[in-house]
Amino acid sequence: MSYLMMDLAGLAVSVLETEQLRHPQVGGIILFSRNFESKSQLIELVNQVRLIRPELLIAVDHEGGRVQRFREGFSLIPAMGDILPAAKGDLTLAKQWAKECGFLMAIELLACDIDLSFAPVLDVNGISEVIGKRSFSAIADEVSVLAQQFIIGMNEAGMAAVGKHFPGHGSVAADSHIAMPVDPRSKEQLENVDMLPFTQLIGSQQLQGVMPAHVVYSNIDPNPAGFSPYWLQTILRQQLGFNGVIFSDDLGMKGASFAGDYLGRAKAALDAGCDMILVCNDPVGVKALLTEFDWPAAEPMHTALSLKGDAEQTLKALEQQTRWQAAQQLASEITAIAQSL
Repeated sequence: MSYLMMDLAGLAVSVLETEQLRHPQVGGIILFSRNFESKSQLIELVNQVRLIRPELLIAVDHEGGRVQRFREGFSLIPAMGDILPAAKGDLTLAKQWAKECGFLMAIELLACDIDLSFAPVLDVNGISEVIGKRSFSAIADEVSVLAQQFIIGMNEAGMAAVGKHFPGHGSVAADSHIAMPVDPRSKEQLENVDMLPFTQLIGSQQLQGVMPAHVVYSNIDPNPAGFSPYWLQTILRQQLGFNGVIFSDDLGMKGASFAGDYLGRAKAALDAGCDMILVCNDPVGVKALLTEFDWPAAEPMHTALSLKGDAEQTLKALEQQTRWQAAQQLASEITAIAQSL
């Protein structure tokens, strides 16, 4: 079964949202800053969702830096691009720091019964302003090794990793939230730079999920990667051997308008190979997909619900108060060092 990940309008689940969450095609929700007032309120919101559908996947973009939806009561995770400079270029030290940041990010979300952060960003930092410091580095191999350690930290807290934005968003200037980015480079250039972190982490079986980019790689395929059977099936599934979950990026973004209205976008994304499609900030689009869309009947090989947090691992991690406190202090120090550079 293919799934929809929807969002919520406010600080509590509404009557309409309660009905929508019971729809069998809804497989998860994504939370935003508007859903957060305090940690206690957030926990209550999650509890409301769990009472309706305990199996739903609850996710958030909580990468660190400027992309961190919950702040008060949570540790401020540094931007990934600040870790290596703060370590003065010492890759060994930066790897240790990245692992603890991954653990800290994950354990604080899991403590609120949130299953997943869409992280890490595996884009190689180039000319994209929307990526920028969200990337670990402008060097592909450094992105790979730092992201690998960040994922190890996430896994040690009990959280799966979702790498984004396949096959790489760092070398296009346009922001796919508001425009349709086009990357004219050759497949060889992509494989030798942008795809390397994905190739290496998929090869070592450290990615449980992947989110493709709303980017057209015009010399390779005419479709944006998230709507492209070539990118999602031929390259990601077959060439790279990825057997995890493919999430669409938000179908409300300008980079998704290529496929028409929400019904067209959903069909194109699912036909291309996405397992779970995201619709954010558009309740009309959610309603259309739950009332008008002809969902595929075939069972896919992959189910997004397999990305639920590892409860036993999380319970063990929650007992590691010393590590948690040390990671909080480290995150604060990295941010302070980066601000002083």
